[in-house]
Amino acid sequence: MPDSSVSDNLYDEMRLEPFGPIGIIAHTANKDFVREVSNVLYEKRLKRYNTKANPYVTRPGYLRQDYIMDTELIRFQTGEGKFQLNESVRGHDIFIITDVLSHNIELDTFSEGHTISPDDHWRDLLRIVSCCTGKAKRINVIMPFVYEGRREKTESSFESWDCADMLKQLYSLGVENLIVFDPHDPRIYNAVPLMGIDMPRSAYKIISTILSKFDSIRIDKDRTIVVSPDESGVTRAIFYSSMLNLPLGIFYRERDYSIKVNGVHPVKEYKFLGDDLNGKDVLLIDDMINSGSTMLRTATQLKERGAGDIYCLSPFGLFTDGLAVFDKAYDDGIIKSVVCTNLIYRSEELLSRPWYTDVNMIPYVARIIDALNVDESVHDLINSTSRITDLLGQVRIGELFDEFNT
Repeated sequence: MPDSSVSDNLYDEMRLEPFGPIGIIAHTANKDFVREVSNVLYEKRLKRYNTKANPYVTRPGYLRQDYIMDTELIRFQTGEGKFQLNESVRGHDIFIITDVLSHNIELDTFSEGHTISPDDHWRDLLRIVSCCTGKAKRINVIMPFVYEGRREKTESSFESWDCADMLKQLYSLGVENLIVFDPHDPRIYNAVPLMGIDMPRSAYKIISTILSKFDSIRIDKDRTIVVSPDESGVTRAIFYSSMLNLPLGIFYRERDYSIKVNGVHPVKEYKFLGDDLNGKDVLLIDDMINSGSTMLRTATQLKERGAGDIYCLSPFGLFTDGLAVFDKAYDDGIIKSVVCTNLIYRSEELLSRPWYTDVNMIPYVARIIDALNVDESVHDLINSTSRITDLLGQVRIGELFDEFNT
């Protein structure tokens, strides 16, 4: 399988000049992820440095064994905090990598335990940005899961606009580039039209991972189907369906609009639109797995309709209601695997589950940093259609080869 990164040949031929020395800042919660990103970036730049194909690679600060800045996030027993830089960021191209969903740190606040929340991570991010503003040459934020980004439509004029306020505040503090992965609603960029916002897809790495791990999957319209668990996520399913040239199925909710229960119209019935599912494997697509109820309810109904193996694909696995319901679905033969990325925190318990497949996005993040640092176009990195097409071409050639030998 080809790597997720675009070839460095173009980089060398264009002789792109770095914007400044790279400095990476990590939250306490995701330091292991950021450490690996730094290591991959070093290996990538070391190869380029050794070839001397680009004259700018010999500049001071271009090649550093460790791109992570020496920083410290301090918390007081009141719950307040402060961020501290232990080295200068002046002249640096700073990349702040944050995971607002990380819940693996507990503080002793007023002699009681307090798990760091997304709101806490957001305040920490503001502390980091404020320390760099006016000193760093440029500030970039990589926020894989968009803080408060789950907005699709407004049914009430009295709701808070947290995501828009978040974006405006980052822009006002001098953040020039924001990288978010697979946002729930890409229209968030309308809140800050002058800030650079890039939205890479994780589809390529998800597809390449399942094809390399599961030999039984065949990208064949007679054997596999893509399904959206509800009508709101159909755009994402259409992307997978069109790229893989597979049929599309959609579950939609028939609601009772005559009444409201807890502020929403209740669902009367779930209906399926699509081809016959009998014996077909299913790629069940969603932008996130929150509690998992939507995925598992859909998977159960697919099984009742005769579906074969069901693969639940999502960039972000939150599992807010725990893992027991997925354990049961796996034991009952409802699901084959749940495939999510390592862009957010995953517990050791989750990583140990036989039904869970982890998608490594670290090389992709390192390549994006490498590209932005020299103001290289990231179009090919973000719009991964050509790489998916090349990947599927290689897969089909391999399948033909196997059939010929048998």
